[in-house]
Amino acid sequence: MKIAFRAVLLAAGLAAGAALAQPKVNISIATGPTGGVYYPLGGGLANVLSRYVPGYAANAEATAGSVANIQLMAQKKSDLAFTMADAAWDGYKGKEKFSSGAVPIRTLMVAYPNRMHVVTVQGRGIQKFADLKGKRVSTGAPNSATELMAQRLLEAYGMDWNKDFRRERLTPEKSVDAIKDGRLDAVFFVAGIPVSSFTDLGATPGTRITLVDHSEAVEKMNAKYGPLYVKDTIPANSYPGQEQANAVATVQNLIIAREDMPEDVAYNIVKTIFDKKDDLIAVHKEAASFDLKNQKKETSPLPYHPGAAKYFAEKGIKVN
Repeated sequence: MKIAFRAVLLAAGLAAGAALAQPKVNISIATGPTGGVYYPLGGGLANVLSRYVPGYAANAEATAGSVANIQLMAQKKSDLAFTMADAAWDGYKGKEKFSSGAVPIRTLMVAYPNRMHVVTVQGRGIQKFADLKGKRVSTGAPNSATELMAQRLLEAYGMDWNKDFRRERLTPEKSVDAIKDGRLDAVFFVAGIPVSSFTDLGATPGTRITLVDHSEAVEKMNAKYGPLYVKDTIPANSYPGQEQANAVATVQNLIIAREDMPEDVAYNIVKTIFDKKDDLIAVHKEAASFDLKNQKKETSPLPYHPGAAKYFAEKGIKVN
């Protein structure tokens, strides 16, 4: 009995030692501003990876958004990132803000549609897009995809953000504070629905939120930058006091990785996202849009990572 007991202890010790010796995969996830959607979803993703994948430790970092995230990828400071497809395309091709060199990034999956919000409140004299002229407007934080898309949207309307209004470069949460204080009239922010900062603004006593239509700009944006944008709507009642549907420009969100991510790591990340989708929906309802049917060549402007392609191939989907 003593020999058997010692054998059990020895086996347990060897197993524990093997577990301790198992390599740890550390994953840094670049997200976005704390008042947006990337940040909570990135935190949820970090949690499920750390919880359900043995040997993985993931953490989510707040950032300015898509452009900053791709810059972090270029510097090898992030392993995984949320980004809009237009910013990812610029980085992959070495265009616009990435003219110093193409960034070796790959798609892990198409996540959910990102709708451009142009938000103001009643009493600021803004009912249509042209009314932004002469106002105090935030076009998004520096190095954010909001800033990139806002510039393209304004260009389509023949407007210049350096001449046609007083421009600020704020996160959505700081923009909402400035609107409440009367220091700002409107804010651009591209995100999933709902944006917590705009929910807060709509719920503020004595405040009536207004979302400005702008979907008519999509054709001009696509004519210059490629088929990246679609006409879409923010449904009525997405925010407190928003009684009318809002006609907007939309771009897809991607979850991307560096090209040098090991194939098995990319595979495990994508598999865990779909296996634990309910956990992510509990964090933010936009995770309900994570769908196998959206994974195809036509939806992502970037090639898929081989590890992601392997997972989707197992589901009968060819993405590359």
